[in-house]
Amino acid sequence: MLQFIQPNFSFFDSGLITVIMLTVFLKDDRYTIAFGVAAIVLVFVATFYEHEGMSNQQIIMQHLFSAIIILLAVIAVLYVKKLYRAMEGEQLQLNALFEFATEGILLTNKKGEIILVNPAGANLFKYTKEEMIGKKVEDLIPKRFTPNHDKYRDHFHAAPSNRSMGHGRDLYALDKNGVEFPVEISLSHYKLQNESYVIAFVIDITQRKEAEKRMIAQREELERVSNEIRILNSQLENKVKERTLILQEALQELERSQQDLSEALSKEKELSEIKSRFVSMASHEFRTPLSSILSSASLIGKYQKEEEQANRDRHITKIKDSVKHLNDLLEDFLSLGRLEEGRIEATLAPFEMKEFLEDVMEEMKVLLKDGIKIQAECSQFPAINSDKKLVKNILINLISNAIKFSNPNSTVTIGAFVKDQQLHLSVADQGIGISKEDQQHLFTSFFRGRNVENIQGTGLGLHIVKRYVDLLKGEVQLESELEKGTTIRIIIPV
Repeated sequence: MLQFIQPNFSFFDSGLITVIMLTVFLKDDRYTIAFGVAAIVLVFVATFYEHEGMSNQQIIMQHLFSAIIILLAVIAVLYVKKLYRAMEGEQLQLNALFEFATEGILLTNKKGEIILVNPAGANLFKYTKEEMIGKKVEDLIPKRFTPNHDKYRDHFHAAPSNRSMGHGRDLYALDKNGVEFPVEISLSHYKLQNESYVIAFVIDITQRKEAEKRMIAQREELERVSNEIRILNSQLENKVKERTLILQEALQELERSQQDLSEALSKEKELSEIKSRFVSMASHEFRTPLSSILSSASLIGKYQKEEEQANRDRHITKIKDSVKHLNDLLEDFLSLGRLEEGRIEATLAPFEMKEFLEDVMEEMKVLLKDGIKIQAECSQFPAINSDKKLVKNILINLISNAIKFSNPNSTVTIGAFVKDQQLHLSVADQGIGISKEDQQHLFTSFFRGRNVENIQGTGLGLHIVKRYVDLLKGEVQLESELEKGTTIRIIIPV
């Protein structure tokens, strides 16, 4: 009102700011905001009063500055009230933590006097809070520990640090009734106005100690029982060892017998399978040439005229071919028999590889038919040291197979070279090929692929080749694809 009566005097700003500042004692922020808004409105209204000796611009600037001051005062009061509420909340939380903590909390000064205790601490020592205030810490310690406790306390205050007490030794406290009970204590410290204070956190560990005692008693009982059981086990183990040795000997004997029986059954099964394959193969392979010989021999007698000589020659050729086929079959069987009996051994001697290949190719040309050609890819190299006869048998078997399973008007290629003290031989054809399923069985005795059942053969050729290569300490490699041909490589150390 003074500002309206005497507008030339500045009672206005300080009065409004004082009123706003006084709202700091009111908890509700709405009072501060309301007074702030009212003060700004009054400042705005005051601009319409006459101000002697001041221009309108000066008046507006003065009242705008007043409004800003009032606004800053409102913000400052709101901020202070917010800080106060935060401090009040923290104080409430701290009080709640202190009052409702399950551990006993004691606050002592440098003299060891208790100046604050929480309800849990008072209940722990069977005192009321009022009774504990002013007591010395030594009043809560059994008499046998009190003589040196002053020194311990002075030493702690001289070099204070947060520490956990009771680890490695037993601590005891004394309640109002003079009853001792085991405790665990943790100490913390702080300074306020150059005065040192200690906070002690005390836990009653009576139940834990009783549980430890029960555990120790149970452990001792368990050790006693274990010792008795150990003695009984030792006696029993001796007896078991004796019986086990007898049983192991019996089991070993049984295992040996079982192994011998299993090996015998396996060999018998293998022999039975070989026998079945041999009988099946022999009945088929021998029947065909024998039937041809019998048929041709019967027909020769019918061609007695001189002009029928061509027919006689044709049947004679059939008989010769059939006899040669039978001879090849018998040679395969004889070779297999000699290999099984171990009567074939490798005899190493030097020989010229290029001349050797030319002789083999010349010998195999008689088997060529249907426009099939044979060619060699052989570089000149020094004489090699190996068994010439075995190498020849290997090549003859491979070339015979290549010719037998080649397509008409195709080429059989023979390759030979020496590398890293090893002779590399290969025979490649452009024939019917071998399926992936059959390739893994190809070197077993009497095995024939499913796509060659209508072509003459014993199923022994590649098996014999593998056995010959093994005698020469070499290896066999196979590459084949159906309807594209087969390549067999032989690697022999020379």
